[in-house]
Amino acid sequence: MHSYTKKRKVRLARFIVILFILLLIAVTMIGIAANRLEQSQALSAIPTEKPSNQLVEVDQLKKKYKVVIDAGHGGKDPGAEGVSGQREKLFTMSLSAKVYDLLKLDERFEPYMTRSDDTFIDLDERPEIANQMNADAFVSIHANTYTDPSVGGTETFYRHDDSIQLAQVVHDSVVKELGFDDRGIKNGQLKVLSLSKVPAILLEVGYLTNPAQEAALLSEDGQDRTARAIVDGLKQYFMNKPQEAIIHS
Repeated sequence: MHSYTKKRKVRLARFIVILFILLLIAVTMIGIAANRLEQSQALSAIPTEKPSNQLVEVDQLKKKYKVVIDAGHGGKDPGAEGVSGQREKLFTMSLSAKVYDLLKLDERFEPYMTRSDDTFIDLDERPEIANQMNADAFVSIHANTYTDPSVGGTETFYRHDDSIQLAQVVHDSVVKELGFDDRGIKNGQLKVLSLSKVPAILLEVGYLTNPAQEAALLSEDGQDRTARAIVDGLKQYFMNKPQEAIIHS
């Protein structure tokens, strides 16, 4: 009888141990399941990333085109003298400021000027400003002269092949607006163009030695029209080649 009672106690103890182990396993499994559910809910709350093509589109919408406007001459370098005695450096400064102001009105553009007053800047430094900024375009503004006062017209220079399209579009816009003789675009070994590592042009708007053209170039209306034509040309140039835009933002 004593032996039988002892065996019953042993079996009961074993049953209790097994029951306790099963209870621990059940509690552990419930905890694991709850943890996984919590992780799943947390992950589902995290916003999914946009596809890469959508990110590119957003970047392109934020794109700002850096345009460096170079008012030719300045300071100790007065440039050409017109029939009225007006010097080229004053004309280029006035027109460049108008171009700058128009570009500032468009959020797509981030304009800069190589000079904002009657200051002399070395020819080496002008394109270097655009190079250091990794600008999208460099536009140097000038006016022409000749011994024969009947000679006139608009001509635009470029140096490197990546500047041909910029030269043609801006040139055509100015010629169309002013109606001066079209002297075309030309490849010129000018220092500000040769040293430029970004698309760069030098625009000879008209001839200060031509009385009619000087009068138009020095007038408020003539400069306003010329500035709008240059800006319209720049807009057309950039809008026609968005795939080549460099993201600066």
